[in-house]
Amino acid sequence: MRRNYAIVMGATSGIGREVALELARRGWLVGIAGRRTERLAALQAAAEGIVATAPIDITRPDAPEQLDRLVAATGGMDLYFHSSGIGWQNLSLEEEKELQTVTTNGMGFVRMVGHAFNRLKQNGGGRIACISSIAGTKGLGAAPAYSSTKRFQQHYLECLDQLARMQRWPVRITDIRPGFVATDLIANGHYPLQLSAVQVARQIVDAVEQGKRTVTIDWRYRLLVFFWKWIPGWLWVRLPVR
Repeated sequence: MRRNYAIVMGATSGIGREVALELARRGWLVGIAGRRTERLAALQAAAEGIVATAPIDITRPDAPEQLDRLVAATGGMDLYFHSSGIGWQNLSLEEEKELQTVTTNGMGFVRMVGHAFNRLKQNGGGRIACISSIAGTKGLGAAPAYSSTKRFQQHYLECLDQLARMQRWPVRITDIRPGFVATDLIANGHYPLQLSAVQVARQIVDAVEQGKRTVTIDWRYRLLVFFWKWIPGWLWVRLPVR
């Protein structure tokens, strides 16, 4: 029986780490990547199905070449899972934070997702699943670059989905939009309705294995986003949303 192969980009903490573990528990052979080598080694030791690791910084131009080597070491790639991302609440609009966010969530995202898309297209197909966010559904003034790059990611994934179908390429897309998840990314802030990374990972892998196109996690955030969509722009910009 053929095994499924997954690459998890951004596996050193949070959602990426838990998704890698969940995939391994379900029988996938998993290659993991991130910037912190010691965390990659610890994660590989935690699950038998995690068979390869690679230190990859998605903001570097050589990151796609590093991904290719990780795919070879893993044995293949049926799923590319992208969890690399940064962001801050930035009420003072600090330029460095804004630019770092755009570099990682914009340029780094396109670099890796685009490369994974072309690999899958040329090698028989597969699925790309990416963590965007409910923050991409409306502009959040407290986190301008983060919210904007998440909207960009959602549109980019929609474009890739349409491109694949136009060209009849066997590449499918899953856009995952969690609410606030208790991870290092929000560890120093005060955020409502925080979700467990373990529970979120299970829902994510369920969505991937079921072939879902877009999924908002969890039901409370699905309800929240539903009502957000009905708020007109002139009113939205007057709301103190954080």
